[in-house]
Amino acid sequence: MKLSFSKYQGTGNDFLLLDNLSGQYDKLGLEQVRFLCDRKFGVGADGLIKISKDGSTAFEVDYYNSDGSKSFCGNGARCAVAFAAKLGIPAEKVVFTAIDGLHEAETKDGLIYLKMGNVHETHIKGADFVLDTGSPHYIRFVENSLDLDVVHEGRKVRYAPEYQEEGINVNFVEILLQNEIEVTTYERGVEDETLSCGTGVTAAALAYAQQENLFGKQNVKIHTKGGKLQVSFERTGDSDFVDIYLIGPAQHVFDGEIQL
Repeated sequence: MKLSFSKYQGTGNDFLLLDNLSGQYDKLGLEQVRFLCDRKFGVGADGLIKISKDGSTAFEVDYYNSDGSKSFCGNGARCAVAFAAKLGIPAEKVVFTAIDGLHEAETKDGLIYLKMGNVHETHIKGADFVLDTGSPHYIRFVENSLDLDVVHEGRKVRYAPEYQEEGINVNFVEILLQNEIEVTTYERGVEDETLSCGTGVTAAALAYAQQENLFGKQNVKIHTKGGKLQVSFERTGDSDFVDIYLIGPAQHVFDGEIQL
């Protein structure tokens, strides 16, 4: 089978995007997903996304991590919106379906504003935070985050007995200024550090509001190794966050074909 793809990246988080509107890749297997994402033998990517038809929204974002596991991916979803526009689907304002439900997105001034699901539950683990922003995230506040061995320290948490079976993403957060943080991430499913993680920076921004006891409308600037993002939200209660938006760029890198 000859497979056509587009490569996109969102602040260094890179993805293979497939046009599956006709269903031609419905039977793409997990071994093929792993091969395509492999950086030595395949094309190479943090994840693969099929854009498929959906009966009630503009399209479905069917996301796979590089190991074949499924989850919601914030940066991937932003890239999917950009790819959908390339396929001719109007994307200035769009509603689509993902594994965690419906999402809205808007494209303006070169950025994609992705509405995330509301969050109404967080867990405190000593000085750390655990919350789900479409994928589960563990947040630890640190100093000198760029000097941290993210893989070594991330694996300690991700493979702890409590999280070993289902996995958890691990984010290390350094407070730079008021409403400005640096985030490094170890991602489950990739099982490595990634240059950026959309659901991760979202979780980090919400945990930052709890850490600093901030309520009401907030806009947090995020620095990652792959670039800059923003997360806006309103905190309405101790663990209640609504109107959450992940804001950032999505860039087309190249198109290609590969024989499977």
